[in-house]
Amino acid sequence: MLKKILYADAGVGNSQEMFQVLMDLPVIQSASITILHVVSEQISADAVATKWEEGGKMLAGLIEKLDLDTHRVTTMLRQGEPKDTVRQVAAEIDADLIIMGSRGLKRLEAILGNSVSQYVFQLTNRPMLLVKDDNYVKKIKRIMVAMDKSPAAQYALELAIYLLRGYPEGELVLSRVNPDLKPELLPLSRSEIDNNPILAPAAAQAKRQGVKCRSIVTGGRPAAEICNLASEYNIDLLLIGSPERRPSIARSLPDLDRLLGTSLSDYVRVNSPCPVLLARTDR
Repeated sequence: MLKKILYADAGVGNSQEMFQVLMDLPVIQSASITILHVVSEQISADAVATKWEEGGKMLAGLIEKLDLDTHRVTTMLRQGEPKDTVRQVAAEIDADLIIMGSRGLKRLEAILGNSVSQYVFQLTNRPMLLVKDDNYVKKIKRIMVAMDKSPAAQYALELAIYLLRGYPEGELVLSRVNPDLKPELLPLSRSEIDNNPILAPAAAQAKRQGVKCRSIVTGGRPAAEICNLASEYNIDLLLIGSPERRPSIARSLPDLDRLLGTSLSDYVRVNSPCPVLLARTDR
């Protein structure tokens, strides 16, 4: 499912640490890895050679630092506009997952600040793992999936089960935030949670794959509550569905809802206390 991973390294932020802890997962250890470093084209001709040499040293140092198997890792040094180059390389290698760092900028700040990760997030149709600069990256023990009835959420569930397969230290946390659930009905009984029509099939699916899991049901505003639950349950990696909502003719254009920060996935991307994997199903 995640056979080809593209890691876009900028040399800063927490994405290197996240990449390193991912390598503890058995299924990731068998994946082929492409590590990309982009030298900006917006520099003088005299500086290109220096930046190119620095980029090569950075890639070599990263492989040594992370103790990666060179037989499974390809390094790639490109010159260009980073936000376009990441998408181009992802298409070239047919990446199943893109890993990038993120400043976690809100709304139009990301656009005005020329955020590479925000641009790629807007336009890619591939699953994307975003690691904010202020995320505290920990060894993966608890992966949470925000569940609803959407195909994207189901795909996020399948990705989470895949990541935890053969990893006895891990636990899957299935969360359902029902905005129609009245506060006076909370907290729900364990029986009500275990028989939730959305979570019960998901839990059964996880258990068939030998993945330990538990379920949580609450009410409130889904985006905010998902972030609250991630904090409360000390989640190490959060997966949410992020479906493509534009018609195919408009998919080369940014999604205005996400640009303005009004979508659930954008809110969670900015406010999650842990790294977020955004699952896309429209490839």
